[in-house]
Amino acid sequence: MIDKFVRSMAEAMDGIRDGAVVMIPGFAEVGAPNALIDGLIEQGAKDLTVVINATGKPRVPGVKVTGFARLVELGRVRKVITSFVRAGSVCGEAVKAGTVVAEVIPQGTLAERIRAAGAGIPAFYTPTGADTLVAEGKEIREYRGRRCVLEEAIHADVALVEAWMADRWGNLVFRGAGRNFNPLVAMAAELTIVQTHHVCDLGQIPAEEVMTPGIFVDRVLHMPVGDPKLPV
Repeated sequence: MIDKFVRSMAEAMDGIRDGAVVMIPGFAEVGAPNALIDGLIEQGAKDLTVVINATGKPRVPGVKVTGFARLVELGRVRKVITSFVRAGSVCGEAVKAGTVVAEVIPQGTLAERIRAAGAGIPAFYTPTGADTLVAEGKEIREYRGRRCVLEEAIHADVALVEAWMADRWGNLVFRGAGRNFNPLVAMAAELTIVQTHHVCDLGQIPAEEVMTPGIFVDRVLHMPVGDPKLPV
């Protein structure tokens, strides 16, 4: 019987190695797998490359650092591949200090590089970023009079995903804007780990409403609504 649910956070995080490429979805805090990030912190993997849309808000004096920012603060991140690094954020400070390397690319390009990995596309050309620092060291070709940059797909060792509902086969539904990067990263990693607010029986999710098929999912951990680690 296929059952992708795991019984504990330790089981969900098992096997994540030092030096892994980890994808973390979300737009600000919406759709961010905060419980799994805490689990990764507890698990102890270090020297990580993290693919994430935005690296966090500016640090607020007296407010505890959590989530991805905490992972950076603990010195566990070596590199970020991202669209936004804010000045004054924990990650921004680390990049400025030279303790974290940042590869900053346009948001649409980031999304497509992740999607391409899941779709089996090794690389693609885009006019976005041509003749800018984004294109440095990359192949350039001209298509229909426009200069285009060759961008390679981004594959990950691990994807941490936040879902609204899941069944035991790992079929997922996302709620509202939580759908942002979650379906993309779920397809682009060797190991996809999901935290879900709700659990449902097989067949309860209509086929046309499945947003990520279970074939892309390896482990699911139930984190019920009301858990203090999860936004409602």
